[in-house]
Amino acid sequence: MATILVVDDSSTVRDEVAGFLKKNGLEVSTAIDGKDGLLKLKNDPAIKLVICDINMPNMDGLTMVEKLRNEQGNSKVNVIMLTTESSPNMKERGKAAGIKGWIVKPFKGEAVLESIKKLVA
Repeated sequence: MATILVVDDSSTVRDEVAGFLKKNGLEVSTAIDGKDGLLKLKNDPAIKLVICDINMPNMDGLTMVEKLRNEQGNSKVNVIMLTTESSPNMKERGKAAGIKGWIVKPFKGEAVLESIKKLVA
């Protein structure tokens, strides 16, 4: 059972983020896209935080979060977007879906580690 789910279609990013979090004592699971992420969220109630890309095949990250909130009725899981997107429209859509934070790639783990730990506490 994981407490953090890292969702990104790039295996390099997934491995980098998951590896950093594990190295810092956190339980981590990964998903390859929004569709896979949504399934893992449905099947693992221990997940407390999702770190998610936006632009992915099959299902983008924002759609995944909207489905998590609206179709699965899950408003308890915290979500941080880790993306190259920084448009105000995307951020507004994310805010409406209840996203807690927005990190622009590249991932700088040390800069956000304490915030991540607070969201899974």
